[in-house]
Amino acid sequence: MPTKSDGNQRKRQIFLVDDHPIMREGFAQLLNHERDLRVCGHAATAAKALESLEILKPDLVIVDIALNGTSGIELIKSIQARRPTQLILALSMHDESIHGERALRAGARGYAMKSEPTEEIMSAIREVLRGEIYLSKRMRSLVVEKFLHADSPPTGSGVAQLSDRELEVFQLIGNGRKTRQIAAQLHLSVKTIETYRAHIKEKLHLQDGTELVRHAVRWMSSQP
Repeated sequence: MPTKSDGNQRKRQIFLVDDHPIMREGFAQLLNHERDLRVCGHAATAAKALESLEILKPDLVIVDIALNGTSGIELIKSIQARRPTQLILALSMHDESIHGERALRAGARGYAMKSEPTEEIMSAIREVLRGEIYLSKRMRSLVVEKFLHADSPPTGSGVAQLSDRELEVFQLIGNGRKTRQIAAQLHLSVKTIETYRAHIKEKLHLQDGTELVRHAVRWMSSQP
């Protein structure tokens, strides 16, 4: 596939990480029709992504937050640890008010919702490629609001209080995974997962494991 567009302008190389083949292939076709963008590779897992990035060295990595095995947030952290200057855009169907700030803290330069119009997603990609930080209007408002009330004590007992790993465990619980299954999937010990469960119950003011499962399932069912 040619890597040149009009004149001598080089197409910016994009690498996609998404565990849904249809999403990867469809998005790749969409990007390859842009005169200044080209998908140089894609991966379904974090391990394959890290392996490919060392070889391809793309201009931008687009990471889905929900991946099998390792979450997109953890993958972003791993990419930043290995390639600190790598530009990353998080793209997800999950609520940006929960995951947006986490993605930025992990090292992404933007967070876009898959539900946004194509034009907005393309705008997000090009903003990040220019070295800027992309946030939707709603996310900008949330960030400004948080900054203005930085000195106020945290309120509520919502899921937003969970750490990145705690949220990942909470989501897996909501998807019906048992402790041993979560440990195997995240490559952690059963004891470590039990510790995360205890922290989650404490932060969400849940009495026992049954209440934790019920709350996690209910919360996951409310997500897109």
